[in-house]
Amino acid sequence: MSSTPEDPSNAPVYGPTDGFGSDPELPETDDMTAVEKHDPEPVAPPSPTPPGNAVTDRTRAATTWVGLVIGAIVLILLLVFILQNLESVSVKILAWQIDFPLGITILLSAIAGALIMALAGGIRIVQIRRAAKRQL
Repeated sequence: MSSTPEDPSNAPVYGPTDGFGSDPELPETDDMTAVEKHDPEPVAPPSPTPPGNAVTDRTRAATTWVGLVIGAIVLILLLVFILQNLESVSVKILAWQIDFPLGITILLSAIAGALIMALAGGIRIVQIRRAAKRQL
């Protein structure tokens, strides 16, 4: 039973773990005993894929799906919060006075804070882009 290094599918079961060539500890001839032929040493299984060709678990569709599920959970929690806080409160802004349910008032405050943060972040992004264009 001989094998060639070019064809690893013909490699003997008792060969090295990489499947190429013969094992230096075993004789090259076919004059092995019956026990050696029927009871080979266990060979470690080959790795499924090389590190450079590994299949990624995350895809854009999976990431989008997870984002949508998390967003839906947050919206459900917001709805529960608003429905549990329906007492009317009076909000005074400069010269205006507005009566809203407490849950909606807090939600509008959070939205206003997020918009202010987005505006500050947008201004900073514009500054960084202008600085990068000047360096070119």
